[in-house]
Amino acid sequence: MKLVLNNRDEVFNGDQHTISEIFKIMNFTFPRVVVKLNGRLIKKPQYHETIVVEGDNLEVIHLISGG
Repeated sequence: MKLVLNNRDEVFNGDQHTISEIFKIMNFTFPRVVVKLNGRLIKKPQYHETIVVEGDNLEVIHLISGG
């Protein structure tokens, strides 16, 4: 399956994955992120149930704080 992840073309095995599965495949372990799928905000409790399919646009924005 091909999709756009953070403005880059990516290819994954299979026809679909949940956001949680993509995080695992990509080794994303960020404690604070904002996730948008096709421009729609996805909240953390929905990561396990939200399906990403061919052609989708997934944005994972890692939030950093400091001083």
